[in-house]
Amino acid sequence: MSAENKELQLELLYTLFCDDVRLEAGNKLSFMGVFQNIMVQQVPVSLIKFAVVNHWRGEGTHLSEVRILTPDRQHPVVVSQPTSFEIAPGGFADNISFFVNVTFPAAGTYWVQTLVNSSLFDEQQLIVSDGREAVA
Repeated sequence: MSAENKELQLELLYTLFCDDVRLEAGNKLSFMGVFQNIMVQQVPVSLIKFAVVNHWRGEGTHLSEVRILTPDRQHPVVVSQPTSFEIAPGGFADNISFFVNVTFPAAGTYWVQTLVNSSLFDEQQLIVSDGREAVA
């Protein structure tokens, strides 16, 4: 964890990509269609619904934003609205960003970035493959 992240008293424990997230009885989350990569027969490909789940540990109130960038990192495919989340001292929080009708125009390695308080906090790869190129 970087010094800046320690100052924030915030740790990102995991990030999940999935088709949908539902809140069940007892305040439990159910994740549908969890995936790491997107494998399709042809591109461009559009996802009707796509969720990015961040699970946090720490404390305080924070502003989170998720954006997905093209493989060259020059253009956003989609950007979430900034959302506030609060963690009680020693607690946990989930922050879920839903996207609708996301189109990936070409095969390649896209970048899912999580920003906290407008600063880059974490970055994950999301590989979109049409089966014609090798996935690293």
